[in-house]
Amino acid sequence: MKKQKKKKSEFGYFFAKMFLGPLFKFFYHPKIIGKEVIPKEGPVIICGNHLHIYDQCPIIISTRRVIHYMAKKEYFDGKLSWFFKMVGCIPVDRSIKDENAKQEALQVLKNDGIIGIFPEGTRNKTKEFLLPFKYGAVSLAKKTNATIVPFGLTGDYKFRSKNLTVRFGQPFKIKDMSLEEANNKLYEEIKSLMEENLRDLPDK
Repeated sequence: MKKQKKKKSEFGYFFAKMFLGPLFKFFYHPKIIGKEVIPKEGPVIICGNHLHIYDQCPIIISTRRVIHYMAKKEYFDGKLSWFFKMVGCIPVDRSIKDENAKQEALQVLKNDGIIGIFPEGTRNKTKEFLLPFKYGAVSLAKKTNATIVPFGLTGDYKFRSKNLTVRFGQPFKIKDMSLEEANNKLYEEIKSLMEENLRDLPDK
């Protein structure tokens, strides 16, 4: 039954990507840097900052592999619930310590899949450059020996955007680091990637 569900979600994922990927590229014109660092096999957790509901899109078009994104359960209650289910997102109840979501993510990683997580836990609508990170990503990585791939995303989602940039950083494993050390490293990596994006913007 799980195998059938996996095949169904992967079919939906590739079907949506085949049609929506080119449209996204044309409309938002994202600049993607360093996507070649994403491992072609093995368990991977892709982590970055979160500004907009579309933030998963430039990440999805950066690799041929399926990315199962952790998404708040409210997305599965609205009009687009069919879409989030079709592309294999994992619903997360943020009001509790959601063990079901955690177990589903662990299963994906144990099957050498990719999980996408925004460690801030929500979209950053504040004036802060980067919100404090939750420990879910590093905890999953520690339990599964998954490779963490950080990315920094900056810019806006405007038609033919001139500043929408995603930059992937050097993948790493937690190994003997404590969760606190790993989370701090992840935070600093993503912050540095975002800053590098901003430095590379052409002068007006």
